[in-house]
Amino acid sequence: MPQIVEFPERPYIGIRKTITMTSFGLVGDRIAGLIGWLAERGVSPADAPFFRYDSINMPEDRLVVQAGVPVPAPVAGEGEIFADVLPAGRYVTTSHHGHPDQLMSVTSGLLKWAEEQGLTWDMTEKDGTEHWGCRLEFYRTDPMVEPDPSNWETALQFRLA
Repeated sequence: MPQIVEFPERPYIGIRKTITMTSFGLVGDRIAGLIGWLAERGVSPADAPFFRYDSINMPEDRLVVQAGVPVPAPVAGEGEIFADVLPAGRYVTTSHHGHPDQLMSVTSGLLKWAEEQGLTWDMTEKDGTEHWGCRLEFYRTDPMVEPDPSNWETALQFRLA
């Protein structure tokens, strides 16, 4: 069952790519490199890595997505790696145990639940593209520890207006 949770600002480092659903690896495959980049600087992640969806245009199959890693305190970026913060605010959260391929139906259920509750997202729509203030998927399972994606834990966090 979804919950509403208040989060403070959370610093992170990330990279951003414009992708399609079939080229998700262009951003997803960068998470290990981000964690390695932090390790080279003696910084441990503060939480699980995530994807942040900046914009989604499903009819045209175009998404702007970040791969990010939370950090305990701000870290300066370098090159295409940038530093930012996840904004403070109220988020609708839910968890999913299973393959990431099932997240579309989990997300649909979350969006439907929020609509039934009369909640408004931190999102605007223009010309068929959704622009999200903060829409997150945290990947809580380390694939090096649990290689079977059907056993992975994912947490969705979508910011409310």
